Amino acid sequence: MRRSVKFTKMHGIGNDFVVLDGLGSELPPLDAFAARFGDRHKGIGFDQLLVLRASKAADFRMEIYNAEGGQVEMCGNGIRALFKYLRDRGFTDREEISVETLGGVVRPRWVGADRVAVDMGPPVLAPAKIPTRLGEGDGPVLDAPLEILGRSLRVSSVSMGNPHAVIYVDDVDAYPVGEVGRAVELDDAFPNRVNVEFVQTVTRDHLRQRTWERGVGETLACGSGACAVAVASMLRGVAGPRLVIELRGGKLDIEWPGGNASVIMTGPAAEVFSGRLDVEET
Repeated sequence: MRRSVKFTKMHGIGNDFVVLDGLGSELPPLDAFAARFGDRHKGIGFDQLLVLRASKAADFRMEIYNAEGGQVEMCGNGIRALFKYLRDRGFTDREEISVETLGGVVRPRWVGADRVAVDMGPPVLAPAKIPTRLGEGDGPVLDAPLEILGRSLRVSSVSMGNPHAVIYVDDVDAYPVGEVGRAVELDDAFPNRVNVEFVQTVTRDHLRQRTWERGVGETLACGSGACAVAVASMLRGVAGPRLVIELRGGKLDIEWPGGNASVIMTGPAAEVFSGRLDVEET
């Protein structure tokens, strides 16, 4: 049996997505869809698949699948893309909404010119809740030693609804992100695997970041990762409460006053194109 599935390709500073409407139409098995069409040579190509659903806990629910077909908890750039999708198609005309994810409820706010500010909630610093075997008690996990591929790394770890490992390097462009990122993602220190951010400090209000995303590989951007980087950097005393994080796909503005306050991420969202796919179902 063949089914026609409408999709929309979007991106947030180069972190790219395919959005499917699970409110108005029946969808094929999503893990298989993501694994097939996430391929950049044989499919549409995307970092993650975003699926719009109804929610009892918020205005909408967003399911997130990475390009290998696994479901993940949270995506900061994806939240901005989904909010633009909802506004452009008349699902909402509100300036702020709530979106349920596996990582919790987040609140994007429209700030104009296709820019969205997202209340990402407070960071999770307790090692058992990130989860990571680095550190103990309530955390935070800052500069914990980790031996990887003969390298003595210092790793900070934060959850923004999904787990992140933050590693500071002298030259982010020259660093072997693929080799080290893959090894850290799969290390026993992170029982649910982990997204890995490699960070170079430019000034106290300007950092540069590359991201190895679990189940995907290196991506041009990661919004939740930028939030984790900001929190770790502020806790380490190398950054102030407002900073710009420069990723390969663009820049994000991050604010965090500390403590139990929410992290606020602001950045753009864009639509690339829409289309239909004929999906063969068995």
